[in-house]
Amino acid sequence: MADVWAWLLFFFILIALLVMVVFQLMCLSDLEFDYINPYDSASRINAVVLPEFITQGVLCLLYLITGHWVMALLCVPYMYYNYRLYTRRQHLVDVTEIFNLLNWEKKQRLFKLGYIVLLLFISLFWLIYSALEDDEESL
Repeated sequence: MADVWAWLLFFFILIALLVMVVFQLMCLSDLEFDYINPYDSASRINAVVLPEFITQGVLCLLYLITGHWVMALLCVPYMYYNYRLYTRRQHLVDVTEIFNLLNWEKKQRLFKLGYIVLLLFISLFWLIYSALEDDEESL
């Protein structure tokens, strides 16, 4: 039963990551359609970048602690990319350059969104599989 609870926790963490990335994409889209000014858009995006990175790191650490090695290995490229952005100080959106980098920032977030959705589907599969396996053992 502990495995089912672990997969449920992973599922909700991935949902939180998904919400953060979608929020960033919405801010970029609002900026593109001129519903919001660049300063507000950049400050909203920058407010969720570090929580996104921390949540991703916690998810990878939880995969390692619970012994789900394949999922931890699937999280490593995304975590490495976030680490590279952070160490190069490219993780925050610059207000003065946001219009020049708008397409790049959107593509970056769309790639992250696709990656998180893939991890979400795999996690959902393992959640259902673990629940069914646990149900068979109790019979």
